[in-house]
Amino acid sequence: MSDSVLVILSCGTDNPNRTTRGLFLAAMAHKQGKKAALFLLDEGVYIARQGLADQLKSATGDTADDHLSYMQEFEIPILVCTPCAKARRIDAEDLVQGARMATGDELIKLACDSAVISL
Repeated sequence: MSDSVLVILSCGTDNPNRTTRGLFLAAMAHKQGKKAALFLLDEGVYIARQGLADQLKSATGDTADDHLSYMQEFEIPILVCTPCAKARRIDAEDLVQGARMATGDELIKLACDSAVISL
């Protein structure tokens, strides 16, 4: 069993329930003592843009911003697919604190060393 958990999130403002759930799972893995990381792809990159997560609320009532704030507080890596972000006109200076641009190479390396949850 891996001590690392990688959550890959490919949805964002287009699916608040799945998005919030992905952030929740990354935070929960950390709370359980796992080395957690979040990799944002496709529409998921919008979550790393300043000011967008605070607008998302799931049907269960939890908010994306609460989980994202937890991840920032505990310095859980928030990796943003560079080509996905560039295609959506998101630059490094647009990202929330703790998020950084990342490559597919990094995704593969993390995935090979982690249990992977993909949403």
